[in-house]
Amino acid sequence: MPRPRGGSRTSNTAPRPFRGSSRTPWLYLAPALVVLGGLLVYPVYQLGLISFLEYTQAQVSGGEPTTFQGFGNYAELFGDAEFWRVLLATVVFAGACVVSTLAVGCALAVLLTRVRALPRLALMLAGLGAWATPAVTGSTVWLLLFDPDFGPVNRMLGLGDHSWTYGRYSAFLLVLLEVVWCSFPFVMVTVYAGIRAVPSEVLEAAALDGASQWRIWRSVLAPMLRPILVVVTIQSVIWDFKVFTQIYVMTGGGGIAGQNMVLNVYAYQKAFASSQYSLGSAIGVVMLLILLAVTLVYLRLLRRQGEEL
Repeated sequence: MPRPRGGSRTSNTAPRPFRGSSRTPWLYLAPALVVLGGLLVYPVYQLGLISFLEYTQAQVSGGEPTTFQGFGNYAELFGDAEFWRVLLATVVFAGACVVSTLAVGCALAVLLTRVRALPRLALMLAGLGAWATPAVTGSTVWLLLFDPDFGPVNRMLGLGDHSWTYGRYSAFLLVLLEVVWCSFPFVMVTVYAGIRAVPSEVLEAAALDGASQWRIWRSVLAPMLRPILVVVTIQSVIWDFKVFTQIYVMTGGGGIAGQNMVLNVYAYQKAFASSQYSLGSAIGVVMLLILLAVTLVYLRLLRRQGEEL
């Protein structure tokens, strides 16, 4: 049978999907990148530059010219035993804050799925109130609660005039409680949203198989919520590693003889209390590199999870 002229000719090849220009995402990101560049690039540049100079109060006042020190400030910093003590205390304190925040936030997220609407709303409002409270205000309130003379906590526990900020570990514990109090709402709301996205049939099947609540969380929910848990963990590490306000306010600038010093407070003391701005900048650069390494690990984990999915 002859083929009709002008008829449509069928093709075995499927139509190609539309592919936009590779520069299109960068055009959308350009305004944010410009703002972030103006807010971050120049301060980071100045921070790194000062860390390589001799920059004290004399240079700030314009009395003496700045001199290039090279890595001399870093050599002095790494040769100081107090820096390593503060770094170790910062890592341990930040790790304790992260673990405690994740534990409280995840437990309350599971609790939100078990209670009725009114208690859930009350818990949400209480958590958001703690999240929205400024760090200075929250730290001051916690100091009043644990005040040795007028605080209700000592009276309830029968501790008399015990001072929580006098001992090193009790002061760190008090600051840890305040950090967890103002940080758990983010974890709670994020993990709760992830749990609500899990199909109810999966949880019902696990319950019918006789799995306990802990087993359901460990074997069902936690693997499915792994991307969310990675996000909240890395963000908590970044936030808790650079804690400043709570330590400075609740321990009076780092505790007795600097026993509650962390890196952020240590950098502040070096730069502004001792007028050693170059050493303070070097500490800031070290913190920036540590947090950058944590961020790169976070991005690598996300990329690996994306490849597995």
